[in-house]
Amino acid sequence: MKKRIKKILVLLSLVSLTIVLSACSNAPITEHSTGIWDGWVVLNFSRAIIWLSRFFSDNYGMGIIIFTILVRIVILPLMIYQTRSMRKTQEVQPQLKALQKKYSSRDAETMQKLQAEQKKLYAEAGINPIAGCLPLIVQMPILFALYQAIWRTHILRSGTFFWLQLGHPDPYFILPILAAVFTFISSWLAMKGQPESNSMTTMMTVGMPFFILIMAVSLPSALSLYWVITNAFQVGQTLVIQNPWKIRREREQKQREERDRERAVKKAIRKAKRSKKK
Repeated sequence: MKKRIKKILVLLSLVSLTIVLSACSNAPITEHSTGIWDGWVVLNFSRAIIWLSRFFSDNYGMGIIIFTILVRIVILPLMIYQTRSMRKTQEVQPQLKALQKKYSSRDAETMQKLQAEQKKLYAEAGINPIAGCLPLIVQMPILFALYQAIWRTHILRSGTFFWLQLGHPDPYFILPILAAVFTFISSWLAMKGQPESNSMTTMMTVGMPFFILIMAVSLPSALSLYWVITNAFQVGQTLVIQNPWKIRREREQKQREERDRERAVKKAIRKAKRSKKK
């Protein structure tokens, strides 16, 4: 059931992204751009970055940095909601695996029992399997619009920022390396907070930074700058709302309390048995 829901959500995400991509073009964004996507969304994102740049003597690099931070702050409640949902899901993984082992048969009746038990487990833990994925779908158009605003606005791509020509790749590969490093740190911190890791998680932790590095090497510095800031923000966000060391301490404390409670129950049972014998 859970896998089917994820497949449906991934499909919907791809369809929505395809619609967005087909609704826009790579033509430059100007005051004459029309349409809901180009004329309303991307154009206003572009205007906002240019307006913010004026506070820094038309430094478009600073405009991109400030606007990226503002966007991350706006979608922060969604990310917090998603993080909490993912953490709840991670915490019930041992119980979920136990259910899967108990109902390992693939016949229809056993599968129905497994789905019923999984649904009951999620309900008791306050988990909505769909809700955890919704923030990702909601933020996709926002992040893509920011990408388009930087890429398709000539003035943003033609500006300079320190050693960078914003419309050209970083000649010293500093931004691509920083983007990859921050991506790795963010993924590593998230993985450290999980009750247990697997090969897929490890592969994503290593593979995603490498993918970001390869992409950023050939992309304009304006987009690499966006990646650096958004991934650095993600690191800070993870440390604040998903601190792995805090999560581990809380989990260990909970496990100690459960062990103490089990020992107390066993002790009470032994005491009751001795009282009956007397």
